Amino acid sequence: MNVSSLLGILSANPQHGLAFILPDGGRIPLHAHITEVGRVDKSFLDCGGTLRKHSVCRLQSWVADDLDHRLLAGKLAAIIQKAAAVLEISDLDVDLEYEDGFVSQFPFEDAAVLGDHIVFRLASRHTDCLAKDVCLPQAQGCNATSGCC
Repeated sequence: MNVSSLLGILSANPQHGLAFILPDGGRIPLHAHITEVGRVDKSFLDCGGTLRKHSVCRLQSWVADDLDHRLLAGKLAAIIQKAAAVLEISDLDVDLEYEDGFVSQFPFEDAAVLGDHIVFRLASRHTDCLAKDVCLPQAQGCNATSGCC
């Protein structure tokens, strides 16, 4: 899900609450706050020697002791709109940072309006080799002397 899709569903349902479902089926508490909206840029060299760049809009969640706090969709939309200058473009993918013993980032998979809540399903993030054509021996008959990783 990208920023414009997220804003679309939030703006269309401004009085709805927000619910976040983790990849394992667990839920982030309904009273979680969104404490940051930011753009995270990553520049890196993959194992095949290619320079790559990746950017994402990251929403940081924080669970406080305020059990009565509820962030409504309209308020989150307003916060994201204030961050537009930082985000620079609206087609950035969105993920949610959440701490439950350790900090993890979860990409937004999809959203559905159920009753008086917008329910966001979060996906798992996985590592991957971005240079399989260079690095995987079975891909090109690589061996220890052929220069593969």
